[in-house]
Amino acid sequence: MSKKNILIISGASYDSIVYLDKFPEPLPQTIHESVFSEGPGSTGVGKASNLCHLGFNTSLQILVGDDYYGKQIRDFLSGKPVNQLVDIDPKGTERHVNLMNKNGERISIFITSASSTPPIDYTKYEKLIQDADIVILNIIDYARQFIPLLKKYNKEVWTDLHDYNEGNPYHEDFIDAADYVFLSSDNLSDYKSTMQDIMSRNKKLVVCTHGKKGASALTSELKWYDSPIIDSYKVIDTNGAGDAFFSGYLYAHCKNLPTQTCLTYGHILGGLCVNSHEIAPPQLSEDGVVNAYMKTVK
Repeated sequence: MSKKNILIISGASYDSIVYLDKFPEPLPQTIHESVFSEGPGSTGVGKASNLCHLGFNTSLQILVGDDYYGKQIRDFLSGKPVNQLVDIDPKGTERHVNLMNKNGERISIFITSASSTPPIDYTKYEKLIQDADIVILNIIDYARQFIPLLKKYNKEVWTDLHDYNEGNPYHEDFIDAADYVFLSSDNLSDYKSTMQDIMSRNKKLVVCTHGKKGASALTSELKWYDSPIIDSYKVIDTNGAGDAFFSGYLYAHCKNLPTQTCLTYGHILGGLCVNSHEIAPPQLSEDGVVNAYMKTVK
């Protein structure tokens, strides 16, 4: 079987990550000698860094500045089997500061954001969209400008709403455009009701992650599936875990595996990711993931 072509639209930043035992109280203070790291991040880079090692022809469209941080992202991706599709943002490269506590919780501060209406010729992506088997549409503001082309060619669209808030109008375009929707229950009062509401909008699948409490899936047949995390993985750094879970699920889905199995593959990728400081599991390979699954189901 030939490799599937995956086009990932948007999601690149340069991140500074600070590791703390606990989040600071809202008081003036000085914190000494915190562990930190810096490097490329965001949801497009994260998903591409997983999927390119899982048997997909992976293309990633990114918007970065003509600056040091943009060069770091491009150099990082050059070391991976990813087809980079680069547009230049006159605002410069998006940058985040992530504060992490020992429980793996995160506070993200967007110190700069990508332009909402950058000077991109979207028609130059028309052939790539036509050739894509799956399009991953990330919820970066300018990415909604791709939606008319996705509809024109009736592409299969996956989106990740991350820490979705019910009724947030920002996400509406992305939900409308998607066939497959992923989200987190972190900010939801009733995740099942939210999943049902999204599914009622003619979706094929809705998946909701619950951090340490696992994940749930709702199919178009209105069947529910729940899956616990795989707790044998030591949690070192939770950055990138959501994108790894998404990638593991998508990989198994493209192998036509059952929904419950897809959730397990998602947890395996997520577990491998949190077991390192990398944005995606190091030395990731399709054989390695399949072997990890076989050990899990013994």
